[in-house]
Amino acid sequence: MNNFTHFNSEGRARMVNTGGKKITERTATACGRIYLNAETFQAVRDGGIKKGDVLSVTQVAGIMGAKRTPDLIPMCHPLALSGVDISFSFDADTHSIGIEATVSCEGVTGVEMEALTAVSIAALTVYDMCKAMQKDIRIGDIRLTRKTGGKSGDYKADE
Repeated sequence: MNNFTHFNSEGRARMVNTGGKKITERTATACGRIYLNAETFQAVRDGGIKKGDVLSVTQVAGIMGAKRTPDLIPMCHPLALSGVDISFSFDADTHSIGIEATVSCEGVTGVEMEALTAVSIAALTVYDMCKAMQKDIRIGDIRLTRKTGGKSGDYKADE
């Protein structure tokens, strides 16, 4: 168990001690996709969902999700985020909405989990707002696409 950072010498879970690590600018970008049918896709684009403006609510939900990550993921450190940006793209061929979240902070640990959580919560919010119109909504393709800063350096996913 000594090779795993989230276990102590007795094999019990622990939060990694980040004390003494150098403060650096950290960024992470994650993406995901929510798949709708043609009717629901068009209703989201046109603002015709009964619960309200899906993308505005989803944007706020994604930001809130990033900020609440340590409350949801047990071993995540609470971070003072300096920025969270959520953007959307529409694919009319697949009736899907792409969600991208970029999170930044100056700190001693990365913001990958915050970016991934932002995308996940945003996708779940689209689902919640559209579920009365469509029951077979799919969420998928959630992944880290970029990160900068920290000891492990930069990362960029293959397209």
